[in-house]
Amino acid sequence: MRAPNLLRCVFLFLLFAPVAQAQNPEPRDEKLWQRALQIHRRAIVIDTHNDVTTPMTNNYFDLNGAPPIPYRTNIERMKQGGLTAEFFSLYVRPWYVQHGGSTRRTLDMIDAVYRAVERNPRDLMLATSVADIRRAKRLGKLACLMGIEGGHAIEDSLPTLREFYRLGVRYMTLTWNNTNNWADAGRGEKKYGGLNEFGQEVVREMNRLGMLVDVSHVSDETISDVLDVTKAPIIASHSSARALSNMSRNIPDDLLKRIAANGGVVNVNFYSAFVDTKTVTPQSNARDERLKAQQDAIDEKYKDDPERRAEESDKLEQANPLPPLPISKLIDHFDHIVKVAGIDHVGIGADFDGANDMPEGAKDVSMLPNITYELLKRGYSERDIRKILGENLLRAMGQAERVSRSMSKSISGDGSTRRIK
Repeated sequence: MRAPNLLRCVFLFLLFAPVAQAQNPEPRDEKLWQRALQIHRRAIVIDTHNDVTTPMTNNYFDLNGAPPIPYRTNIERMKQGGLTAEFFSLYVRPWYVQHGGSTRRTLDMIDAVYRAVERNPRDLMLATSVADIRRAKRLGKLACLMGIEGGHAIEDSLPTLREFYRLGVRYMTLTWNNTNNWADAGRGEKKYGGLNEFGQEVVREMNRLGMLVDVSHVSDETISDVLDVTKAPIIASHSSARALSNMSRNIPDDLLKRIAANGGVVNVNFYSAFVDTKTVTPQSNARDERLKAQQDAIDEKYKDDPERRAEESDKLEQANPLPPLPISKLIDHFDHIVKVAGIDHVGIGADFDGANDMPEGAKDVSMLPNITYELLKRGYSERDIRKILGENLLRAMGQAERVSRSMSKSISGDGSTRRIK
């Protein structure tokens, strides 16, 4: 039995208002806000990239209770944000490539996600498919998915890739900022002009498994090669539009169009430096110079402990935030991608707890209803907003599942079980 409309509005207001009111300094259109809350509540809301998995692994934080400083994600904030599904990032630092243990670190992070689900069964459920995400919505639970950030995690082994899929990993970012042994990174050395032969094999095997290929962090040439090879839609799990913010981590218009033709989805990153390069970069450079001595001391003290070093660096940044950036700058990226690629090819990949500086009104997962409100202000329909919030990602993921079912179920796409020698 449905509650009367008035009671439903009161419930939605109480659920979302405390966070959003505090973060919107401009006068708010209350009628439009109530409509935004209702749309947001009905929608499937998916964030394709959250780095809270790192403090979960390092600090044994299971999302229940206050997150360790300087991190911001927990179950209560996810509820306030109306989130349906979160992709927990399995980010493996390049330090592990140099010192060993990339696969072990990935397994530890997978275990942290499993433990969080096991400890919070009323609120969380492990999800590996479109059907699981839709079921989580019906049950009122948060669907917990996983994506590897950095293809070096598989240690150049297709069997290891398959094991990660069996454990529930549903996308892999082919590189981080470091070029690996089979794919060029956007900020790394350009060794192959994109993908080498083994990199192409990795993409084909991901298609066969049903694991989404993620092209955030990779070079433009790598994205182009992926699009030439893949049979399934690809994603950029946390990248914005390069035309608005000229960073290698963002996607240029020509590749936005190709990703659209592929059926893929570009999920907008909220990090201020990726949202507004012209405004933020000079300020960020000045901050880095001002804090250089402190950062150098951190680097030296924790040179053999990459996780502690990163945590202390995050604390230093949080204590020295960049000037605020209006949320309108973030919404401009959604607008641009819609204009260039189409309404079916944009989603949310906020990068919460992977970056400290976010626009006003979009600083953590609890504030996602503000995205719906801002899109309404710009004239988006409920149908189109629901696509952006999650339906686009579900469509791409569903197509990847169908491609997997249609491909050969041999040991791998070409019969290979090899790793790079």
